[in-house]
Amino acid sequence: MRGGRVAVVGGSIAGCAAALAAVRAGAAEVVVYERAARRLQDRGVGLAVQQDRYAELERAGYVDAAMPWVRLTRRVWLLGDTDARGGREFGVLPFPFRSYNWGSLWRELRARVPERADYRSGAAVESVTPDPDRGDVPRGAVLRLADGGEERFDLVIGADGYRSVVRAAMYPDVAPQYAGYLAWRGSLPADRLPGPRDAWAEQDAATVAFPGGHMIAYRIPGPSGRGTSVNWVFYAVPPDVPGLRLDDPTMPPPRTVAAELFEHQEKLVAAHFPPYWREVVQRTRAEDTLVQPIFDLAVPHYAKGRLVLLGDAAAIARPHTGGGAVKALQDATVLERALRSADGFDAGLAAYDAERAPIGRAVLELGRRLGRAQVLSVPDWAAMDQRSTEEWWRAASEGERGFGGIALGR
Repeated sequence: MRGGRVAVVGGSIAGCAAALAAVRAGAAEVVVYERAARRLQDRGVGLAVQQDRYAELERAGYVDAAMPWVRLTRRVWLLGDTDARGGREFGVLPFPFRSYNWGSLWRELRARVPERADYRSGAAVESVTPDPDRGDVPRGAVLRLADGGEERFDLVIGADGYRSVVRAAMYPDVAPQYAGYLAWRGSLPADRLPGPRDAWAEQDAATVAFPGGHMIAYRIPGPSGRGTSVNWVFYAVPPDVPGLRLDDPTMPPPRTVAAELFEHQEKLVAAHFPPYWREVVQRTRAEDTLVQPIFDLAVPHYAKGRLVLLGDAAAIARPHTGGGAVKALQDATVLERALRSADGFDAGLAAYDAERAPIGRAVLELGRRLGRAQVLSVPDWAAMDQRSTEEWWRAASEGERGFGGIALGR
C-alpha cells in the first residue's frame, strides 16, 4: 500500500494499534474517530498478555518493556470450604503472563501513534456506507458523523468493539450473541488489601471457585503506571431481574439494574468465599466496579470491499481466553504486514482476511469451551486435587491450545 486516506473507527487499544499499522503500511493520511470525549486512560480494569505472545508483539514493535507491567507466574485455585483465611488451595497451574492496566497500556500505545495521524476525541461515527467502484474513482467508503458531517476514505478500519458500526455496514445480520452469564469487574488499590501481607503471593493469579462460577484476581500496574492495583473478575449466571436486557448488544451496559446484580454477587461471595477474598471484594469501591455481559461473535470474513475489521469488532475473545488484547494487537501486526507487502489495498486485505478470520473462529470456540468449564458446567470443585485440576484444565483448554493467544503465523 502506498498512499491513500484511511479512517480508523475507534480509538482504544485496538484503534491505536490500527492507526499505527496504517501509518507504517504507507497511508498518506490517517484519521482516528473515538466516540468518548473523556480520557480513556482513566479506565482502570486490567488485562494480561502471555509471555510468548508478548515476545512476538515486541518484535513487531507494538509493545515494549517500558510499558508498566507486573509479572505473573502461577494460577492458584482456591475454595472457601475450610476455616483458612485465604482459602484451601486445591490446584496450581502455570500462568506465564504480563499484566497491564488498560488505561496505562492505552496511553503508551496512544503515544506511539505518529503526530501526523489525526486522532479525534468525542467524534462519533453514526454509520458507514461502502462507496462502489465508479470508473476511475477508487472504491472506498463514506463515514457519516454524529455532528452531521460526512467524510470519504479509501479504506475504513473498524476497531470499534463489539457494537461496531463498521461491522454493521459489512454484515448487518451478524450480531454478538449473549453467552448466558456476566462478569462483575473491580479494581482495588493494593495498599487497601486486607492482611496479612503474605496471604497472597504477588506473582499469583488467585482463582476462587464456587458453585456456578469463579473469580480470578491478579495485580496490575496502578493508574498512570504508579504502584499496583488488584484486578478481579467474577463470573456467574445473573438472577432474573425485571428490566435487565442482555440479549441485545446495542443496549447500554445495565447500570439501571446494577444494584440488584451486585446484591446477587454479594450473596454468592458471602456464601462461598474465604474471608480474605470476601474482604477484597467488599473493600472495592462501587465506582471502581462494573458489570460486563459476556458475548460471542466471529464474522465470516475480516475484510469486505474497502472495509476491514480488527479486534472485538471482528471476533470477541471471552476474557477466559487470556487473549483479547493480544488478538487485537496481532490483528494490527498482520494488517500492517499484509498492506505493506501487497501491490494494493485489495490484495493486502485479502491476505489479512485469509490469515486472521480462522484465528477469530478458533478463539470464539476456545472461549465457549472455557466458559462452559468454568461457569456454565463447573466440576465438583470440592472433589478436585492437583492431578484432577491439571486433567480438567487440559481437557477444557485442549492442552492450552490458544490460551493466551494463538501464535502468529499459525
